[in-house]
Amino acid sequence: MGYNPDKPMDGRISDLGPPHYEQFFPPVIKANKGKWLWHEILQPGVLMHKSETGDEVYTVRCGTARLITVNFIREICDIADKHCDGFMRWTTRNNVEFMVDSKDKVQPLLDDLKSRGNKFPVGGTGAGVTNIVHTQGWVHCHTPATDASGVVKAVMDELFDYFTSMTLPAQVRIALACCLNMCGAVHASDIAILGIHRKPPMIDHKRITGVCELPLAIASCPLGAVKPAKAEVDGKEIKTVKVTVERCMFCGNCYTMCPAMPLADPEGDGIAILVGGKVSNAKSAPKFSKLVIPFLPNTTPRWPETVEAVKKILEAYAKDAKKYERVGEWAERIGWEKFFEKCDIPFTEKSIDDYRLAYNTWRTTTQFKYTSHIK
Repeated sequence: MGYNPDKPMDGRISDLGPPHYEQFFPPVIKANKGKWLWHEILQPGVLMHKSETGDEVYTVRCGTARLITVNFIREICDIADKHCDGFMRWTTRNNVEFMVDSKDKVQPLLDDLKSRGNKFPVGGTGAGVTNIVHTQGWVHCHTPATDASGVVKAVMDELFDYFTSMTLPAQVRIALACCLNMCGAVHASDIAILGIHRKPPMIDHKRITGVCELPLAIASCPLGAVKPAKAEVDGKEIKTVKVTVERCMFCGNCYTMCPAMPLADPEGDGIAILVGGKVSNAKSAPKFSKLVIPFLPNTTPRWPETVEAVKKILEAYAKDAKKYERVGEWAERIGWEKFFEKCDIPFTEKSIDDYRLAYNTWRTTTQFKYTSHIK
């Protein structure tokens, strides 16, 4: 096909950006876009969406790990080819969803998934715990204070029955971020597991001038704790930096910019637990999570203290909350003092919010109440 200067985009092939998502829609989704009327959960992990055209889509949701092998992806593709005309999708919480367009295709799909052992547990819908969304951890990242996949595996092994059932008062979203730069959703999750550093960066004066741009390292600190300095290396005075420990919040931004300022430390690094965040505004405005346990150790490989803490909070909530009440709404109804008491969490001064910019007069929600007198 020749190039037409009047229509420069005709026939143009480009690898810029992702392909348009519509080409990955199952035909029934494409045909009914914008026409869905309602949906229901037929059983844990199985949803049915009804369109105004009369079409139905049945979705089977399975839990998977976030970091998976090519072989496992091929197996998922085989299942999609066999039952779903090759279509499938991942959710934002790393569940895999297989969609079929009639009810009689659901049971054969469920039977196939069950025949593969425990690889494709069906669940993660409604008033239960769905997959824990998490960050990179020790597998891929350079600033983590804890692992991601390992902690998530240990926690979900203990909470697995809440994934395959819908026995909780409402949905519970658990998230993990392996440091407070937080490429996870811990600020807006019901229960959050957060890796924290507790010691300032160590400075390798021998390497720093070779691997770092000093003004960049200084500018990277959000609290102005990194300052220019001089040091003696092999009898010569070199330009370097120093850290004002009192100002440091152990975020690791400087290490991201400067590899000669490592932050990881086996004794100092650990896990904090936060509670009460959510994105939904169905019953109340979206909420940020609050710190409730300031430090738990990195007890590899199964993190028993973290697992026990998360399970204790979840079970106290399950026993005491009202139907449809999220964890943060339950804590606010009974009072945070009672929350600490019911979850058997010691309250320390570390749990007091003394952040000087946390003004409670700011409106931080997009929630809007429609009224009849607005034209």
